[in-house]
Amino acid sequence: MRKELYKALCDRLKSIGEIKHFDLWNRNVEFIEQEALWERPAVFIEICPITWEPKVGANAMRGSGLVKLHIVTDWKGSAADGSLCQEEALSVFDYSRKIQECIDGLTGEEFHSLHLAETHTNHDHEEIVESIEVYKLRCVRTM
Repeated sequence: MRKELYKALCDRLKSIGEIKHFDLWNRNVEFIEQEALWERPAVFIEICPITWEPKVGANAMRGSGLVKLHIVTDWKGSAADGSLCQEEALSVFDYSRKIQECIDGLTGEEFHSLHLAETHTNHDHEEIVESIEVYKLRCVRTM
């Protein structure tokens, strides 16, 4: 299920031609100086824990969980009121909407009902902006 979800997300997100790098999340922005260089904007996919329950009367299990998309962009300058680069600085948030429009409702053989649940902004980095989009999903695993 995780492999199918990851590949489906990457395939769909490639249609947003501006995104230059996709990978599994591994706390990439925390160790940016130690990592191999990757182009931005980038999307890192974090598959969170999935809770499974047996499906009554079937040889299958149902699950629900979250997937977090870490959207990493370059910092474009001050977004302060009156800043000359405010519009460009705030444009980094446009990726969140483009991604939602691209993947909302995405389904596969072993997952479905992918829908936006939360949005976070990580403010702990100097030269980059990290937006985190959290999606809920339902899963099925047959035995």
